[in-house]
Amino acid sequence: MTELPWLILPTFNEAENIEAIVAASITSLEGASPEGFRILIVDDGSPDGTGQIGDRLAAEREEVEVLHRTTREGLGPAYLAGFKHALDNGAAFVMEMDSDFSHDPADLARLLVAVRDGGADVALGSRYVAGGGIEDWTASRRVISRGGSLYARMILSLPLNDLTGGFKCFRAEVLKAIDLPSVTARGYAFQIELTYRASKQGFRITEVPIIFRDRVAGTSKMSWQITAEAAWLVPAMRLRS
Repeated sequence: MTELPWLILPTFNEAENIEAIVAASITSLEGASPEGFRILIVDDGSPDGTGQIGDRLAAEREEVEVLHRTTREGLGPAYLAGFKHALDNGAAFVMEMDSDFSHDPADLARLLVAVRDGGADVALGSRYVAGGGIEDWTASRRVISRGGSLYARMILSLPLNDLTGGFKCFRAEVLKAIDLPSVTARGYAFQIELTYRASKQGFRITEVPIIFRDRVAGTSKMSWQITAEAAWLVPAMRLRS
C-alpha cells in the first residue's frame, strides 16, 4: 500500500459537525497531497448517530473509513486506536484534529508541509506563537489553557509554547518510536505526553501558528476531571523519565 498521510478524527456525539468537517478536510488534503490521503473517523459508539453518518461518508468517498469502538474511553485511547490502524496500513504521516471546527481544516496543509517538506518530525498547531491565537473564548478559559501549557513547559523543561493543543502532524517514525501502548493519559494530558515523548527521543518539533475557534455546534467534552488528570500526570511524566 502506498505510504500516504492519514488524518485521525476522534468523535463522540459530533453528528452536527462530522459531515462538514470531513468535506473541508478533503478539500484541504486534496491540495496538499494530490497523490492521495486517508481520513479515519474513530467513533466511540456515539448515541447521536455520528458513526452511522461516518459509514455513509465512507461509502461515498474511498478516502474515508470509520473505526467503530463500542466503549467511550476518552480522547487518548481513541487516538491510540486510530494511530495503530493508520500505522498498520502504511501511513507515512499521521495527523490529528478536533472534529468540531475548533481547528481550521485549511491548516492541515500547513502542518503536513512542515513535516513532509520542512524538515520537522512533529508539527504542532500552536495558538501561542506569533500569528497564532484564540477566538470566542472567555478570559477564564484563556487563562486555564495558557496556564496549562506554561505549567507543562516548566515541569517538563520543553521549549515549546503550546503543549495542550490537539492539532498535530507526526512523521510515522515518531509514533513508532515512542511506545504508544504504554501511553497512560486519557484526556488532554495525552497531547502533552506525546510531545514530551517525542522530544525525549530527540525528534525535531516545530510550532505552526493557528487560530483556534470555539465550537459552533455540539457540546464540549472538557471537564474538571480532564484538567485534574493533566495536573498530576505532568509531574509523573517527568519522574518516570
